[in-house]
Amino acid sequence: MSVNIHEQIQRLIQYGLQKELITVWDVDVVRNRLLETLQLDEYIPAAVDQEIYENPVDILEKMLDWAAEHNLIENTITYRDLLDTKIMGSFVPLPSEVNRRFYQTFQQEGAQQATQNFYQYSKDVHYIRTDRIAKNEGWLTDTPYGQLEITINLSKPEKDPKAIAASKTLKESSYPNCLLCKENAGYAGRVNHPARQNHRIIPVELAEEQWYLQFSPYVYYHEHAIVFSGEHTPMKISAATFERLLSFTDQFPHYFLGSNADLPIVGGSILTHDHFQGGNHEFPMAKAKVEAIFTMEDYPTVQAGIVRWPMSVIRLQSTDKNELVECANHVYKTWQQYSDESVGIHAFTGDTPHNTVTPIARRREQLFELDLVLRNNRTSGEHPDGIYHPHKEVHHIKKENIGLIEVMGLAVLPGRLQEEMRLVSEYLINGDCAIRDEHAHIQKHEAWMKQLRESYEDFTKETVQQIIRKELGTTFMTILEHAGVFKRDEQGKEAFHQFTKQLQKQTARSE
Repeated sequence: MSVNIHEQIQRLIQYGLQKELITVWDVDVVRNRLLETLQLDEYIPAAVDQEIYENPVDILEKMLDWAAEHNLIENTITYRDLLDTKIMGSFVPLPSEVNRRFYQTFQQEGAQQATQNFYQYSKDVHYIRTDRIAKNEGWLTDTPYGQLEITINLSKPEKDPKAIAASKTLKESSYPNCLLCKENAGYAGRVNHPARQNHRIIPVELAEEQWYLQFSPYVYYHEHAIVFSGEHTPMKISAATFERLLSFTDQFPHYFLGSNADLPIVGGSILTHDHFQGGNHEFPMAKAKVEAIFTMEDYPTVQAGIVRWPMSVIRLQSTDKNELVECANHVYKTWQQYSDESVGIHAFTGDTPHNTVTPIARRREQLFELDLVLRNNRTSGEHPDGIYHPHKEVHHIKKENIGLIEVMGLAVLPGRLQEEMRLVSEYLINGDCAIRDEHAHIQKHEAWMKQLRESYEDFTKETVQQIIRKELGTTFMTILEHAGVFKRDEQGKEAFHQFTKQLQKQTARSE
């Protein structure tokens, strides 16, 4: 059935009024913006039902179908995303107005209400694509370290072939410098760079520097925020990092905030722009208990401890923010230079550094808390992708780096696993022992399937998914253990204890 584009324009305006993105005084201007975007010279008034809209997805899909039918766009996901973002940009005010509303709420109702409103606004203008996020699979899995969170990420679309081909013919551009630069707000995008007309960022001052707050368009948890530097500068862990993290949690005590490590392999996906990730979510690692407490006499207000976690984590707590920064920097500086050949830890290969940390800050009432996760990016012949990286035997599940989110206990597994696990389930239920040619892409799971057959007596349609989810959780726990520089065996625990002795013996103030 052919789409009546004028009806869809009226429906979208009705949606904007319901969500208070616009007022009745804005209707004519917004309508004219939509006509311009859709290359229409006139508007034919259309009567529509008074529906209640949770999101604009259905309306946008019909508008995009119409645009493809009238050759305004190629009917592929990339070109559809470019156009629907431009359409929703018609409802977005200038940054000054967004900032005014945010900080007015911040001052009158508090930080939590301000971020909650901005989060809802980001969903309402379709910057956060809730329809795609809803496709993600997620569950909790029990482990010796508590419940870990697992998600199969299906929300981020893959590039389509036409967009890939078109991008090769584009003139190279360095604007914006990267996906995190502040210049992305309001940018029209191109086939190799996402459109951001519906994107707004909130200025935040951290340690007397200009930073910005935004949300991830493909959130992995509640209010998944990104806080990034106003300058396009590389990731670098330093005392200033700890100061910025604690400054943020001082202003937004309901949020955690953490940084990826600043070295390849153990770092995040974007090391070229200094940024943090945070949000209103308590990760499994935050719930983990401290299993061994120690003190450093030069930092009397700081309580330190080793966290019971698959990775190697030191937790620091204090009511004195400045002393906590100094203590964290001491731990970091000591770790940068630390080697223990008995457990294979080497700080350098020649002049190349290997040791760094993944820091995470949060508030617990009046206490400031910093978790410092010890990281090392050394490789070997046996583990060319990284000694403290997912090992080869788990690559059939996940081969990517272990970044901040996974360090804290949320596995973001690749979308390919949804279909692969469905096929694995069929083979397990049917008791097949060999992968058929048409399913050759799941041969990488054969050894794992054999282990499952040996561990469980039978598989049924009722039990197979539960078993697979449990075993994916066990694999994720193993991956985290691979990433721990001090292993959880007795030798590793003793080596970790020796490192804490080094922290107590050689403090930054007495060096």
